[in-house]
Amino acid sequence: MKKVIKYQDLARILLGAFLVFAGTSHLTFARGEFQAQVPDWVPLDKDLTVVLSGGVEISLGLALMLWAKQKKLTGIVAALFFIAVFPGNISQYTHKRDAFGLDTDHKRLVRLFFQPVLVGWALFGSTALNKPLAPKGENEP
Repeated sequence: MKKVIKYQDLARILLGAFLVFAGTSHLTFARGEFQAQVPDWVPLDKDLTVVLSGGVEISLGLALMLWAKQKKLTGIVAALFFIAVFPGNISQYTHKRDAFGLDTDHKRLVRLFFQPVLVGWALFGSTALNKPLAPKGENEP
């Protein structure tokens, strides 16, 4: 029997890789950029917040890519993480903070609409409604 990659599995693995990259950038080259997104009301130091969230992103990304048996759980946790960090995107917009090339109100506003896409992506990749990538008939033993 041929093993096929399913759309949801591919989505989950790609999101995991994206999270590992984003988390690594939190800890290295984009650290200052991420600090611009930390709302002033967060009770932790901005740099510590960025480091901790980067660690969470790396952990979530690895879990999404490598822990297929718990894909539903990791997908839900990733979706909740994207919801939890959304206030940072709102803060960047409302305080007009430039970061990641988001240097106009319009760009910062458009960015807000990508967070629900990430939530949906995490949930899509964790569902049991998998469809194979292989053409019809190639999935059969």
